[in-house]
Amino acid sequence: MSDSWKLSLPCTKAEAEAIAEDIVPLATLDPPPVLMTSEPDPAQPDAWRLDAYFETAPDAATIALIRSLAPSARESKPVIEQLPEADWVTLSQSGLDPIRAGRFYVHTPAYADTVPADAIAFSIEAGQAFGTGHHETTTGCLLMLDRLRRAGARFQAVADIGTGTGLLAFAARALWPHAHVIASDIDPVAIAVTQENAEVNAIPVGRMRGEIELAVAPGLRHRRLARRAPYDLLIANILAGPLIELAPALSAAMAPGGSLILAGLLDHQAEKVAAAYRRHGLRLADRLDRGEWPTLRLVKRPARRAIKPAG
Repeated sequence: MSDSWKLSLPCTKAEAEAIAEDIVPLATLDPPPVLMTSEPDPAQPDAWRLDAYFETAPDAATIALIRSLAPSARESKPVIEQLPEADWVTLSQSGLDPIRAGRFYVHTPAYADTVPADAIAFSIEAGQAFGTGHHETTTGCLLMLDRLRRAGARFQAVADIGTGTGLLAFAARALWPHAHVIASDIDPVAIAVTQENAEVNAIPVGRMRGEIELAVAPGLRHRRLARRAPYDLLIANILAGPLIELAPALSAAMAPGGSLILAGLLDHQAEKVAAAYRRHGLRLADRLDRGEWPTLRLVKRPARRAIKPAG
């Protein structure tokens, strides 16, 4: 058995949050490392640590790429150590206990035998792409989907924009099995991961109702995404900046009365994000907070009818 490697760097809390949200810089690495961030000392809330686990020794270019994720550590020398392979599986899975979010249960393969009888379960391998269910933004989206279903909502056309691992698209399909569901991501690695996760979870991939359609696309710019519009449910768990930039496109792709679930934003960004969508005819209908990470649900107002003059 070969050995594995660990690279450690100090980072700030803001950098740790950004790392949790954005894996695009790692798309060039094959296989990608498992990234973990932690707060070693609660008495120093801004002093975090980034650990990257590799299956082989990282070369200079890879080290530089990981260092770029933590600009505050530019003066720090990364600590690189060789680990026995027995530690690779343990460390890469550490801290990733199963997540229960409403009726959903998200687990790594190591916890396949812990699924509750009443749960909708998904097995998502750690470290593949963003969206294992362990970040508050993903958990918030799962809870919002669960809340919608409990309220009796029904949807026919669903899109998960920036799908990551495919988890949210899988969850929507489980709740509304007769809907057309499409999952897209700007990162082709994420779509490949979604394909693999669909196979692991026995979810059919295709273009029929009850299947998951996949597309590599920036935002909504793909002919199949355009063909499926308008959507009565859109999900976008990305970052506040892209959510604001996508406001015109996402709003235009929605059916009147449709729901838009937004996540990936921090509490202080929520009003700015919501305002961007209000300008396009959406209103805030629900909000779910997980620590400093809110999940917003906005609803598209019906188009106003022209009033004919009397006479």
